[in-house]
This record gives sequence, structure tokens and C-alpha cells, in this order.
Amino acid sequence: MLARRFLYIVAALIVLVLGIGITWSLFSDRLMRGYFVPAAPYRPLPDATAPDYAKAASWVARPDLADDPTRWVPAGVTKAPAGRAAVFWVAPTTFLDRTRWNGPLDDGQANYRLSLFARSQASAFNAAGAIWAPRYRQATFGAFLAASDPRSVKALDFAYRDVARAFDAFLAAQPKDRPIVLAGHSQGSYHLLRLLRERVAGTPLARRVVAAYLIGWPISVTADLPALGLPGCAGPSDTRCIVSWQSFAEPADPKLEDAYFAATRGYAGPSRGGTAMLCVNPLTGTAGGTAPASANRGSLVPNAALTDATLEPARVPARCDARGLLLIGAPPAGFGTFVLPGNNYHVFDYALFWANLRADAGRRLAAFR
Repeated sequence: MLARRFLYIVAALIVLVLGIGITWSLFSDRLMRGYFVPAAPYRPLPDATAPDYAKAASWVARPDLADDPTRWVPAGVTKAPAGRAAVFWVAPTTFLDRTRWNGPLDDGQANYRLSLFARSQASAFNAAGAIWAPRYRQATFGAFLAASDPRSVKALDFAYRDVARAFDAFLAAQPKDRPIVLAGHSQGSYHLLRLLRERVAGTPLARRVVAAYLIGWPISVTADLPALGLPGCAGPSDTRCIVSWQSFAEPADPKLEDAYFAATRGYAGPSRGGTAMLCVNPLTGTAGGTAPASANRGSLVPNAALTDATLEPARVPARCDARGLLLIGAPPAGFGTFVLPGNNYHVFDYALFWANLRADAGRRLAAFR
């Protein structure tokens, strides 16, 4: 009797898990929108909350900051003096609250996540040059799940204005002949794309850009690139070009990216729908192509508490497919937390290829003239 009851319980649990899995696979986009998209009207944050980029407190990383998470390197990597470039890194979304459309600078949870991303992402560039990373009143995560909503557009415009002001402060602090590396992830890459289009393309400043690492945001090869002033990086030593990828395990289902492409027009004018995304393979530094896991110099594998990571080589392969997705094979061990619907490893775009990205920036800087 007890054995039969146990079997009934096990069967019920299996049905429940299957039901949850099927519901998630069918309605994950709706569930995410319901959970993350703010229901409130759009209200901009007060002018008094605007960051003053003349003050160190408005930066998460700056050469004069004593406590700078971007100077971290994992065990086994020797800290090197900062190279001759200046790096402007814009953080991904760390504000997840659905009660407002833009995050204040003093949100504790968002700042904790910001420090983690600065440590695990921007640190890849600390050998290329001194890193400047602004705090900004970013759009909340839900804004990206409702791209056509006028409230989302306002929230992103509001965040971009902070990033543009920070960029002006960054430029003012650099000698006029210093090479520049632009880097971001997710929302950070979104804002840098607009910055390239509006502030860099067609200006003398474009000649100073070693490379723009616009990772974790889809860039249409035909609808976006022609208007950005920089081409995609074709080879591992190319400079004045753009590096980008979107990481997916297989089978990949990029329905959120497809929905964004279908609903928007590119910076060059045409619809993004049906076009391929820029994919520069992080293991080879070339546009497209395939590389085995043995070419991976080291992935940052986080510990259970996400407070540290170890650098482990040869863990993850990379292949650019015809759509421009970066496919990493079967879901890799050690990265199961925070995987987005569709086997999307967006959160780990940097971590999966940290050592290769570090080498890529060094190689392109060495080739820069």
C-alpha cells in the first residue's frame, strides 16, 4: 500500500514537472512579460537624480577609483599594466524591478549585480587600457520585453541620455590621440550602437576606435551595419570594426530576437525582419566559422554563490550559424543558472569566452595604427 502510494506521488510529480515545462516552452515570453514589464505609466526620474560624471561616485570604474571591480582577474591570470587604450564599457541591465521604468542609482540589488558584471565582463579589457564604466539610470529589464510600447521607448531614451553624457566626460579626460575601445553587453551594447550611429560614425573619432565590442545585442548585417560607420570584424587582427555575438546552446530557439527583428527597422532604414545577425566567432576572431572547444582559452565558471569564478579552458565550442547565432553545442555544465528561454545563454556571453575576448582585445590593439 505504501509502495503504491509512493508511486502515485512520483507519477503526480512527473506530470506536474512536465506540465510546468510545457507551459514554459509555450508561453515563456508571455510569462516573462507579465512578471517583468511594469504596469505603471512612464514617469521619468527627477532631474535631481541625474549622475554628475565629474564625480567619481557616478562611475563603477574609473582610473582614480580605489575600489574598482574591473581590475579583477581570475586565478592563474597575471595582472598586467593597463595598455595604451582607454576603454568605455557600458553595463548590461541589472535593474529588474517592475514598479518603475528606469532604475535609480542607489538601488542596492541593481548595484550588487552591476559590480558582478563589471568584475566578470569588463575585466576582460583591463590589459588593453584603463576602464571607464558609468553608472546610469538604466531601463528596467521589462522594457526589452515590450519593445514597441511607447513607455519602453521613453525609458530607453532616458537611459541613453545618461550614457551619452558619460561618454562626453570620458572623451574629455583622454588625450586626443589615445586609442579607444568601446565595449558593452545587452542594454549597454544597445546604447553603444546608438552612440556609434549618432556620435561616432563619419567623424574623426571613428579613426580612434580600435574595436567596438557590442556583445549580447542583435545587429543586422544589412539593416544596421551600413549606418554605424564601422564594419563587422572579418579577421582576428582587423581594427576599426565591430565584434558581436549571441550565445545559444542547441537546440536554439531565438524567438525573442526574432520578434524584435520582425517589429523594428534597422539604423540604415530597412526592416530587420528576416536578416542575419552579425556573428564574430569569439574563439577565432573571424566573422562566421566554427571552432572546437580546444580553441577556448578559458571560460569563467561561476561558483554556486556567484561570488567568484574559475577560469577553465576547453569547456565550450563556438559556431556561427546562417542566422548569425553563436551556437555552443549542448548546454555546458556549470552554467545552468539564469539560462533564458530558447537555450539562450545571454547572461554568459562574456563568461563563456572570457580568455579569448581578453586576447582578442590585445591582438586588435597591437594591430591598431
